[in-house]
Amino acid sequence: MKKRNILVGLFLTGLSLGLTAQAGKIKKADNYYKGYSYEKSLEKYSEISDKTPEMYREIAESYFKTGQYNEAEENYAELLATEGKTAEDIYNYAQVLKINKKYALATQKLEEYQKMVASDTRAKEALKNKTYYKTLQKDVGRFKIDTLSVNTKQEDLGPSFYKDKIVFASSREGVKAIRRKWNWNGLPFLNVYVADKGEDMQLSNAKQFKKSFNKKYHEGPASFNADGTYMMFTRNNYSGKSSDEVVKLQLFSSEINEDEKWSKPVGVHFNSDEYSVGHASLTADGKTMYFASDMPGGKGGVDIYKVARNEDGTWGKPVNMGEKINTEGNEMFPFIHENGMLFFSSNGKAGLGGLDVFVAQIKEDKTIGKVENVGAPLNTNRDDFSFILDKSMKKGYFSSNREGGKGDDDIYSFELLKPFTFGKTIKGVAKSKKGEILANTNVSLYDAAGKVIESVTTGEDGSYSFNVDADKKFKLDGTKPKCFTGDNTADTHTDEDVVYADVILEKDPGLSLLAIVTDKKTSQPLEGVKMTITDNLTGKVVEYTTPSTGDYRRPLVDKKLNDRGSYNIVLEKDGYFSKTVTYNTEFTKPGIYDVHAKLDLGLDPEVKDLSELVQINPINFDYNKYYIRDDAQVELNKIVEVMNKYPGMVVELGAHTDCRGSMRYNEKLSDRRAKASAAYIKTKISNPERIYGKGYGETRLLNGCACEGKKKSTCSEDEHDKNRRTEFKVMETGNDKVKVTNTSTDSFDQK
Repeated sequence: MKKRNILVGLFLTGLSLGLTAQAGKIKKADNYYKGYSYEKSLEKYSEISDKTPEMYREIAESYFKTGQYNEAEENYAELLATEGKTAEDIYNYAQVLKINKKYALATQKLEEYQKMVASDTRAKEALKNKTYYKTLQKDVGRFKIDTLSVNTKQEDLGPSFYKDKIVFASSREGVKAIRRKWNWNGLPFLNVYVADKGEDMQLSNAKQFKKSFNKKYHEGPASFNADGTYMMFTRNNYSGKSSDEVVKLQLFSSEINEDEKWSKPVGVHFNSDEYSVGHASLTADGKTMYFASDMPGGKGGVDIYKVARNEDGTWGKPVNMGEKINTEGNEMFPFIHENGMLFFSSNGKAGLGGLDVFVAQIKEDKTIGKVENVGAPLNTNRDDFSFILDKSMKKGYFSSNREGGKGDDDIYSFELLKPFTFGKTIKGVAKSKKGEILANTNVSLYDAAGKVIESVTTGEDGSYSFNVDADKKFKLDGTKPKCFTGDNTADTHTDEDVVYADVILEKDPGLSLLAIVTDKKTSQPLEGVKMTITDNLTGKVVEYTTPSTGDYRRPLVDKKLNDRGSYNIVLEKDGYFSKTVTYNTEFTKPGIYDVHAKLDLGLDPEVKDLSELVQINPINFDYNKYYIRDDAQVELNKIVEVMNKYPGMVVELGAHTDCRGSMRYNEKLSDRRAKASAAYIKTKISNPERIYGKGYGETRLLNGCACEGKKKSTCSEDEHDKNRRTEFKVMETGNDKVKVTNTSTDSFDQK
């Protein structure tokens, strides 16, 4: 008969050291139950014909704790048929149903339980996806599992790495003439053993790790630092009992001393008579420990904690790992891998039954990332726990009381054939605007920089799926012949494991518009441009934001051959000058009409000086004059065209001289030239006050060519020439809500 693994029971109930006989079958049965003698309790209850709800509860729990799950299910069903049932009875019934692989019925009971206890996260998680178990039951080829010949008919569990060996806990009989047995399962108490590890992962030559460590009650499992010089192990509290006469579990440390021997075990300061601590897992350097405890203040029954080791070798204050790890149920048997993965077992998270192994990502900032069930075949409908993984992340061991084993709990080895990943999944469906599923659609996934990460072709169901990193943003597009490209975004800054993002494609009606917006300087497609398209014939307005490809595609379902089209297009993006253009055409033949082939849809980045936007040659004046020459008009007309293109732009035209001549003279001359140039531009632009001229004379020399007073300049003519300049400073980019129609083309070269 399979019996429930003892370390789970120890945490929940501890170790009772006595049983007081009382008159009457009910009292005897009750006392046996309270003393964890479940087999004897069941014998006495079987002699009672009229059972109360409390009796059905104790009978069901006794069957459950001795691994008789079919009988446990029957008695929970009897209990739920009474008026004395509780919400917790319903939850426990659901747990037994999962162990018996009756997942659909278990889900129904969890729904019933959630209505009674809406805040319980155990039910919430399981009901997020009511068929989650179907996914967990699939063998995705991650594990290759093997049984070990070292197992016995007793308890063998809790493996840990120790140098080139494996240390584990076992209740195997040994050679003592008198052997104490635990009343829960009738087996001897646990001791700590060590075994040789072969290349095939088989264990051999098992012997007690250190006889003086193994006392009369439970010892083990243990954990070691990478050097094998420091250990932490679990044992019963030999110095005291709790207020309800129960012996709890405690943690003890030992280390190799100068004589190369293990020191006398020392208990951690947070050991207690009133609660249990155990199942330690040390980091490689031995400076941090993860462990399980039912100490007050936790999330549920048994929680996982971590604690740092102080410089003097003592341990600090335990910290609960939080709700991403812990539930109202039991989380135990932690194992911390040196690459930052935390493995643990839980019966409170969505699993296949009993304890399931989970893996959690611990990020660089020490926060918890994704937590996921490792799935079948490592997890079964029974208890699966004590998972450990070697440095190479290729091989490891775990414990389980699954069917087919030698004893109660057995140790199994495994090969990890596929690595664990901690990303998210982006799922979606390619479909038309009418909701039709689109098979054979090419769906591409892009990173934030617009680089294609992966592409897939949808099947008959139109679905696609991508495994991606968490905490990032992604883009998707879908392409299909005779359809316009559909796109969407997906953001994995979420606690959800799956992010849903469909791509919607429009079928090509035969006539369509295509407009590609670019950066004027780089000619690259421009993302994030707000396009406001007004149909001048109907007044209909459409707003659109360009994707990374910078394009706008619009099927013209309301147009037919030989119709006219007239569209006013406003382009706006932060950091760029806005632009408005008008596109007029006649649809004389089927196909795509390229707006950008006829109109300039390039946006200029906002600038501080017009020289960054256009090439302006030096503006020359006759000696001691300030009228505008013909060659100066050519350059000033460039400014006119830019300012008419951007009607909100405000420009300061500044004229500068070299140092020759008096300072006052230079200032007056430069001011007249600046104002004359500005006056020329004012006559040719809208809102003339947007430009003004100012002369600076020689006050802003670009080099050291000063020559006032007695100081004489030795600068060359080229150096003086650098100071004789006209600057066009953009003081304001303007109100983007002010628009004009650009009917001209650029008549000058770009820089």
